[in-house]
Amino acid sequence: MTVSHDPTSSGGAPAGTRPAVTRFAPSPTGLLHLGHAHAALFAAACASERGGRFLLRIEDIDTGRCRPAYETAILEDLAWLGLRWEGPVRRQTAHLAEHRAALDRLAAAGLLYPCFCTRKEIQAEIAASPSAPHGPDGPLYPGTCRALDPAARADRLAAGDPHALRLDMAAARARLGGPLPWYDAAAGWQQARPELFGDVVLARKDVPTSYHLAVTLDDAAQEITLVTRGEDLFPATHVHRLLQALLDLPVPQWHHHGLLTDETGRRLAKRDDARSLRSLRAAGADPAAVRARAGFPDA
Repeated sequence: MTVSHDPTSSGGAPAGTRPAVTRFAPSPTGLLHLGHAHAALFAAACASERGGRFLLRIEDIDTGRCRPAYETAILEDLAWLGLRWEGPVRRQTAHLAEHRAALDRLAAAGLLYPCFCTRKEIQAEIAASPSAPHGPDGPLYPGTCRALDPAARADRLAAGDPHALRLDMAAARARLGGPLPWYDAAAGWQQARPELFGDVVLARKDVPTSYHLAVTLDDAAQEITLVTRGEDLFPATHVHRLLQALLDLPVPQWHHHGLLTDETGRRLAKRDDARSLRSLRAAGADPAAVRARAGFPDA
Protein backbone atom coordinates (compact mmCIF):
# COMPACT_ATOMS: atom_id res chain seq x y z
CA MET A 1 0.00 0.00 0.00
CA THR A 2 1.40 3.37 -0.99
CA VAL A 3 0.62 7.02 -0.43
CA SER A 4 1.42 9.48 -3.21
CA HIS A 5 3.00 11.96 -0.80
CA ASP A 6 3.86 12.36 2.86
CA PRO A 7 0.50 12.66 4.68
CA THR A 8 2.06 14.69 7.50
CA SER A 9 3.57 17.36 5.25
CA SER A 10 1.65 20.65 5.37
CA GLY A 11 3.46 22.29 2.43
CA GLY A 12 2.90 25.84 1.28
CA ALA A 13 2.61 28.78 3.64
CA PRO A 14 2.14 28.28 7.39
CA ALA A 15 -1.50 27.57 8.23
CA GLY A 16 -1.53 29.88 11.24
CA THR A 17 -2.41 29.28 14.85
CA ARG A 18 -6.20 29.52 14.70
CA PRO A 19 -7.82 26.23 15.80
CA ALA A 20 -8.86 24.20 12.79
CA VAL A 21 -12.32 22.73 12.28
CA THR A 22 -12.14 19.75 9.93
CA ARG A 23 -14.58 17.10 8.79
CA PHE A 24 -14.80 13.66 7.26
CA ALA A 25 -17.78 13.41 4.90
CA PRO A 26 -18.37 9.90 3.52
CA SER A 27 -21.34 8.79 1.42
CA PRO A 28 -23.16 5.67 2.68
CA THR A 29 -23.10 3.96 -0.72
CA GLY A 30 -20.71 1.18 0.28
CA LEU A 31 -18.27 0.03 2.92
CA LEU A 32 -15.31 2.15 3.96
CA HIS A 33 -11.85 0.99 2.87
CA LEU A 34 -8.29 1.90 3.77
CA GLY A 35 -8.44 5.01 1.58
CA HIS A 36 -11.35 6.29 3.64
CA ALA A 37 -9.42 5.48 6.80
CA HIS A 38 -6.55 7.61 5.53
CA ALA A 39 -8.90 10.53 4.75
CA ALA A 40 -10.63 10.34 8.14
CA LEU A 41 -7.38 10.02 10.08
CA PHE A 42 -5.86 12.86 8.07
CA ALA A 43 -8.74 15.20 8.92
CA ALA A 44 -8.68 14.22 12.58
CA ALA A 45 -4.91 14.70 12.78
CA CYS A 46 -5.12 18.17 11.23
CA ALA A 47 -7.73 19.20 13.80
CA SER A 48 -5.72 17.75 16.67
CA GLU A 49 -2.45 19.36 15.58
CA ARG A 50 -4.11 22.78 15.50
CA GLY A 51 -6.13 22.39 18.68
CA GLY A 52 -9.41 22.30 16.84
CA ARG A 53 -12.46 20.13 16.26
CA PHE A 54 -13.09 17.10 14.08
CA LEU A 55 -16.63 16.68 12.74
CA LEU A 56 -18.49 14.00 10.81
CA ARG A 57 -20.99 14.50 7.99
CA ILE A 58 -22.98 11.89 6.11
CA GLU A 59 -23.35 12.90 2.46
CA ASP A 60 -26.52 11.03 1.62
CA ILE A 61 -28.07 12.97 -1.26
CA ASP A 62 -27.58 10.03 -3.66
CA THR A 63 -30.81 8.52 -2.39
CA GLY A 64 -30.84 5.75 -4.97
CA ARG A 65 -27.56 4.26 -3.70
CA CYS A 66 -27.36 5.26 -0.02
CA ARG A 67 -28.28 2.59 2.52
CA PRO A 68 -28.86 2.79 6.31
CA ALA A 69 -26.71 -0.31 6.76
CA TYR A 70 -23.74 1.45 5.19
CA GLU A 71 -24.21 4.47 7.44
CA THR A 72 -24.23 2.18 10.48
CA ALA A 73 -21.05 0.51 9.22
CA ILE A 74 -19.38 3.92 8.75
CA LEU A 75 -20.00 4.88 12.37
CA GLU A 76 -18.84 1.49 13.65
CA ASP A 77 -15.71 1.41 11.49
CA LEU A 78 -14.61 4.90 12.47
CA ALA A 79 -15.13 4.16 16.16
CA TRP A 80 -13.16 0.92 15.76
CA LEU A 81 -10.29 2.93 14.27
CA GLY A 82 -10.26 4.96 17.46
CA LEU A 83 -11.70 8.15 15.96
CA ARG A 84 -13.90 10.44 18.02
CA TRP A 85 -15.87 13.33 16.58
CA GLU A 86 -17.88 16.18 17.95
CA GLY A 87 -21.63 15.68 17.56
CA PRO A 88 -24.14 15.86 16.22
CA VAL A 89 -23.47 14.10 12.92
CA ARG A 90 -24.81 16.23 10.05
CA ARG A 91 -26.81 14.53 7.31
CA GLN A 92 -27.24 16.38 4.05
CA THR A 93 -30.81 15.25 3.41
CA ALA A 94 -31.89 16.87 6.68
CA HIS A 95 -30.94 20.28 5.29
CA LEU A 96 -32.46 20.32 1.81
CA ALA A 97 -34.51 23.39 2.72
CA GLU A 98 -31.26 25.32 3.20
CA HIS A 99 -30.07 24.11 -0.19
CA ARG A 100 -33.38 25.17 -1.74
CA ALA A 101 -33.00 28.65 -0.25
CA ALA A 102 -29.55 28.98 -1.81
CA LEU A 103 -30.93 27.90 -5.19
CA ASP A 104 -33.72 30.47 -4.88
CA ARG A 105 -31.14 33.16 -4.21
CA LEU A 106 -29.09 32.21 -7.27
CA ALA A 107 -32.24 32.02 -9.39
CA ALA A 108 -33.33 35.48 -8.25
CA ALA A 109 -29.96 36.78 -9.43
CA GLY A 110 -30.57 35.27 -12.88
CA LEU A 111 -27.78 32.71 -12.53
CA LEU A 112 -29.74 29.45 -12.91
CA TYR A 113 -31.69 27.87 -15.75
CA PRO A 114 -33.67 24.62 -16.00
CA CYS A 115 -32.11 21.84 -18.03
CA PHE A 116 -34.50 19.25 -19.45
CA CYS A 117 -31.84 17.27 -21.34
CA THR A 118 -31.36 13.58 -20.69
CA ARG A 119 -27.88 12.11 -20.51
CA LYS A 120 -28.49 10.39 -23.83
CA GLU A 121 -29.43 13.68 -25.49
CA ILE A 122 -26.37 15.44 -24.08
CA GLN A 123 -24.08 12.64 -25.25
CA ALA A 124 -25.62 12.74 -28.73
CA GLU A 125 -25.10 16.49 -29.05
CA ILE A 126 -21.51 16.23 -27.86
CA ALA A 127 -20.86 13.40 -30.30
CA ALA A 128 -22.16 15.60 -33.10
CA SER A 129 -19.64 18.30 -32.20
CA PRO A 130 -16.11 16.86 -32.52
CA SER A 131 -14.64 20.12 -31.24
CA ALA A 132 -16.76 20.17 -28.07
CA PRO A 133 -14.73 21.67 -25.21
CA HIS A 134 -13.61 19.41 -22.37
CA GLY A 135 -13.18 20.10 -18.67
CA PRO A 136 -11.82 18.15 -15.69
CA ASP A 137 -14.88 15.87 -15.73
CA GLY A 138 -14.94 15.34 -19.50
CA PRO A 139 -16.94 17.06 -22.28
CA LEU A 140 -18.75 20.20 -21.15
CA TYR A 141 -22.51 20.58 -21.34
CA PRO A 142 -23.19 22.26 -24.71
CA GLY A 143 -25.66 24.80 -23.32
CA THR A 144 -28.73 23.45 -25.13
CA CYS A 145 -31.27 24.54 -22.53
CA ARG A 146 -29.50 27.80 -21.79
CA ALA A 147 -30.46 28.88 -25.30
CA LEU A 148 -34.02 27.54 -25.04
CA ASP A 149 -36.77 29.92 -26.12
CA PRO A 150 -38.33 31.51 -22.98
CA ALA A 151 -41.85 30.57 -24.06
CA ALA A 152 -40.84 26.96 -24.70
CA ARG A 153 -39.10 26.89 -21.33
CA ALA A 154 -42.18 28.22 -19.56
CA ASP A 155 -44.38 25.63 -21.31
CA ARG A 156 -42.15 22.77 -20.23
CA LEU A 157 -42.02 24.02 -16.65
CA ALA A 158 -45.80 24.39 -16.59
CA ALA A 159 -46.13 20.84 -17.90
CA GLY A 160 -44.00 19.57 -15.04
CA ASP A 161 -41.23 18.18 -17.24
CA PRO A 162 -38.35 16.79 -15.11
CA HIS A 163 -35.37 19.10 -15.08
CA ALA A 164 -32.10 19.85 -13.37
CA LEU A 165 -30.92 23.35 -12.50
CA ARG A 166 -27.66 24.50 -14.02
CA LEU A 167 -25.48 27.45 -13.16
CA ASP A 168 -25.03 29.91 -16.00
CA MET A 169 -21.26 30.03 -15.66
CA ALA A 170 -20.72 33.00 -17.97
CA ALA A 171 -23.29 35.05 -16.07
CA ALA A 172 -21.83 34.02 -12.73
CA ARG A 173 -18.30 35.01 -13.72
CA ALA A 174 -19.55 38.30 -15.16
CA ARG A 175 -21.38 39.04 -11.92
CA LEU A 176 -18.25 38.56 -9.81
CA GLY A 177 -15.74 40.00 -12.21
CA GLY A 178 -12.47 39.84 -10.27
CA PRO A 179 -10.18 36.96 -9.30
CA LEU A 180 -11.15 34.25 -6.81
CA PRO A 181 -8.07 33.19 -4.82
CA TRP A 182 -8.00 30.16 -2.57
CA TYR A 183 -5.26 28.50 -0.55
CA ASP A 184 -4.26 24.85 -0.44
CA ALA A 185 -1.82 23.80 2.28
CA ALA A 186 -0.06 21.41 -0.12
CA ALA A 187 -0.16 23.42 -3.37
CA GLY A 188 -0.15 27.02 -2.13
CA TRP A 189 -2.21 29.90 -3.49
CA GLN A 190 -4.54 29.18 -6.40
CA GLN A 191 -6.84 31.21 -8.63
CA ALA A 192 -10.25 29.66 -9.17
CA ARG A 193 -11.12 28.83 -12.78
CA PRO A 194 -14.66 27.46 -12.47
CA GLU A 195 -15.34 28.13 -16.14
CA LEU A 196 -13.35 24.95 -16.82
CA PHE A 197 -16.47 23.03 -15.71
CA GLY A 198 -19.01 24.88 -17.83
CA ASP A 199 -22.61 25.14 -16.66
CA VAL A 200 -22.48 22.75 -13.70
CA VAL A 201 -25.60 21.12 -12.26
CA LEU A 202 -26.58 22.60 -8.88
CA ALA A 203 -29.83 20.67 -8.45
CA ARG A 204 -30.48 17.27 -9.95
CA LYS A 205 -33.74 16.00 -11.39
CA ASP A 206 -34.22 13.57 -8.51
CA VAL A 207 -33.01 15.69 -5.57
CA PRO A 208 -33.00 19.48 -5.06
CA THR A 209 -29.24 19.83 -4.68
CA SER A 210 -25.96 18.48 -6.03
CA TYR A 211 -22.52 17.58 -4.72
CA HIS A 212 -21.08 20.99 -5.56
CA LEU A 213 -23.86 22.94 -3.86
CA ALA A 214 -24.33 20.62 -0.89
CA VAL A 215 -20.68 20.35 0.10
CA THR A 216 -20.20 24.11 -0.15
CA LEU A 217 -23.26 24.94 1.96
CA ASP A 218 -22.59 22.20 4.51
CA ASP A 219 -18.96 23.19 5.03
CA ALA A 220 -20.13 26.73 5.75
CA ALA A 221 -22.92 25.57 8.08
CA GLN A 222 -20.49 23.40 10.04
CA GLU A 223 -18.01 26.30 10.18
CA ILE A 224 -15.27 24.19 8.59
CA THR A 225 -12.04 26.18 8.44
CA LEU A 226 -9.83 23.50 6.83
CA VAL A 227 -11.31 21.26 4.15
CA THR A 228 -9.24 18.10 3.88
CA ARG A 229 -9.96 15.66 1.07
CA GLY A 230 -8.29 13.63 -1.64
CA GLU A 231 -6.31 15.26 -4.42
CA ASP A 232 -8.80 13.82 -6.93
CA LEU A 233 -11.22 16.53 -5.76
CA PHE A 234 -8.75 19.37 -6.26
CA PRO A 235 -10.41 20.59 -9.50
CA ALA A 236 -13.86 20.72 -7.86
CA THR A 237 -12.58 23.38 -5.48
CA HIS A 238 -12.65 25.88 -8.34
CA VAL A 239 -16.45 25.54 -8.45
CA HIS A 240 -16.82 25.60 -4.67
CA ARG A 241 -14.82 28.80 -4.41
CA LEU A 242 -17.16 30.40 -6.97
CA LEU A 243 -20.27 29.33 -5.03
CA GLN A 244 -18.80 30.73 -1.82
CA ALA A 245 -18.39 34.10 -3.51
CA LEU A 246 -21.88 34.06 -5.06
CA LEU A 247 -23.54 33.14 -1.76
CA ASP A 248 -21.37 35.31 0.51
CA LEU A 249 -20.02 32.30 2.42
CA PRO A 250 -16.79 32.19 4.44
CA VAL A 251 -13.73 30.87 2.61
CA PRO A 252 -11.82 28.06 4.35
CA GLN A 253 -8.38 26.75 3.59
CA TRP A 254 -8.01 23.41 1.83
CA HIS A 255 -5.56 20.54 2.01
CA HIS A 256 -5.89 18.01 -0.80
CA HIS A 257 -3.93 14.97 0.29
CA GLY A 258 -2.55 12.00 -1.58
CA LEU A 259 -4.60 8.86 -2.25
CA LEU A 260 -3.90 5.34 -1.12
CA THR A 261 -3.31 2.90 -3.96
CA ASP A 262 -2.99 -0.86 -4.28
CA GLU A 263 0.13 -2.73 -5.33
CA THR A 264 -0.51 -1.92 -9.00
CA GLY A 265 -0.90 1.81 -8.33
CA ARG A 266 -4.66 1.72 -8.79
CA ARG A 267 -6.75 3.89 -6.50
CA LEU A 268 -8.71 1.98 -3.87
CA ALA A 269 -12.45 1.69 -4.48
CA LYS A 270 -15.52 0.63 -2.50
CA ARG A 271 -16.02 -2.34 -4.80
CA ASP A 272 -12.79 -3.88 -3.45
CA ASP A 273 -14.41 -5.58 -0.47
CA ALA A 274 -11.22 -7.45 0.50
CA ARG A 275 -9.74 -4.15 1.67
CA SER A 276 -12.87 -2.83 3.40
CA LEU A 277 -12.56 -1.95 7.05
CA ARG A 278 -15.48 -4.28 7.78
CA SER A 279 -13.57 -7.20 6.25
CA LEU A 280 -10.42 -6.32 8.15
CA ARG A 281 -12.39 -6.13 11.39
CA ALA A 282 -14.03 -9.48 10.72
CA ALA A 283 -10.60 -11.01 10.09
CA GLY A 284 -9.43 -9.86 13.53
CA ALA A 285 -7.16 -7.05 12.39
CA ASP A 286 -5.65 -4.80 15.03
CA PRO A 287 -6.88 -1.18 14.74
CA ALA A 288 -3.37 0.16 15.34
CA ALA A 289 -2.04 -1.95 12.48
CA VAL A 290 -4.81 -0.72 10.19
CA ARG A 291 -4.08 2.89 11.12
CA ALA A 292 -0.46 2.25 10.19
CA ARG A 293 -1.48 0.74 6.85
CA ALA A 294 -3.59 3.84 6.25
CA GLY A 295 -0.52 6.03 6.73
CA PHE A 296 -0.93 6.98 10.40
CA PRO A 297 1.19 4.78 12.69
CA ASP A 298 0.56 5.45 16.35
CA ALA A 299 3.10 7.72 18.03
